[in-house]
Amino acid sequence: MYKKTIESIEVRGKKCLVRCDFNVPMADGKITDDTRIVAALPTIKYLIDKGAKVVLCSHLGRPKGEFNMKYSLRAVAERLSKHLDMHVEFAIDVIGEDAQAKAAKLKDGEVLLLENLRFHKEEEKNGEDFCRALSTYCEVYVNDAFGTAHRAHASTAGVVTYGFAKTAVAGFLIAKELECMDKVLNNPRRPLVAILGGAKVSDKIGVINNLLDKADTIIIGGGMAYTFLKAKGINIGKSLCEQDKLELARELMAKAEERKIKMLLPVDVRVTPSFPEPIDADVEYKQVKIDEIDDSVMALDIGDETAKLFDAEIARAGTVVWNGPMGVFENRNFAQGTFAIASTLGNSDCISVVGGGDSAAAVQKMGLGDKMTHISTGGGASLEYLEGKILPGIDCLDNI
Repeated sequence: MYKKTIESIEVRGKKCLVRCDFNVPMADGKITDDTRIVAALPTIKYLIDKGAKVVLCSHLGRPKGEFNMKYSLRAVAERLSKHLDMHVEFAIDVIGEDAQAKAAKLKDGEVLLLENLRFHKEEEKNGEDFCRALSTYCEVYVNDAFGTAHRAHASTAGVVTYGFAKTAVAGFLIAKELECMDKVLNNPRRPLVAILGGAKVSDKIGVINNLLDKADTIIIGGGMAYTFLKAKGINIGKSLCEQDKLELARELMAKAEERKIKMLLPVDVRVTPSFPEPIDADVEYKQVKIDEIDDSVMALDIGDETAKLFDAEIARAGTVVWNGPMGVFENRNFAQGTFAIASTLGNSDCISVVGGGDSAAAVQKMGLGDKMTHISTGGGASLEYLEGKILPGIDCLDNI
């Protein structure tokens, strides 16, 4: 851990602007899953207990720079009040009169939540004047939103990089993300097995290249596997394939072989004549060996033998990092591969780090979240971190 955290500094009596990730799913104005709110509680409670004046900020949805009450954070303030067992004040604007007045009245140990940051287009554009306005809440800046740390927005980086926040530290959530990801990339318990899925090779090029210097085994599943299989001369029928990435796939496989890194691809798959519409529709399917795919079908999940092959590799691993599903897991006919990986990982003694997004959703759907060492709160951010990229929301924080 190379960045200062809230435990590194004195916060009593200071106004702390805390960037959280309260981008929670909503239906009819009600929160349907408050996992991200719960994840932020340790940092918020610590600041309350230490006597800070806590100003929370976050985005929700895509309001496109306009005040749209469909994306209001008021429900988040109400849910926070219940979790904290205290009143959380809510400002009906971000940098306007209501927010300024309520922030000025904050006493030590009190909490204010600002309205949705993205009601201002300047948030995503990282406008200097908007950053200056946000800094009025900010004797100390705290970033605890790993899910947006790869964005150079006003509240994730600009308020610091423009020089308005003199002290910038990580909250507990980001500190945990960095600790877990750093162990995977720099000091893993070996063997290190990387499981990569999802639709496109292009989404994972940077990750594969970076892990070719670090992993012992790379497992490729999901839609991206069929580009690799076609690059090997295997007929994939109507399966997803990035034609312009075939040569790249060959290069990546050659690199793995040269560096003596095991790269595992599916040996059997579940196929269907056409993609299910809607995605959860019950469709005809069958399981075939990888060399038995004909032109009339597309593969949408790994098969049983592939699951066994992958599971055996996981069983001998010291550390596993997983990002991306093995198939179209939203459909029960093509969810078996993803769920098999999740089950094996959940019952393994290895250090298990699950990237955000669909992988995390599958793990939670199976009730295995508490069996994993760490589930990342940021899909895009965790992916870019695994690529070795610099994340603006992390880079701007004070070094130890």
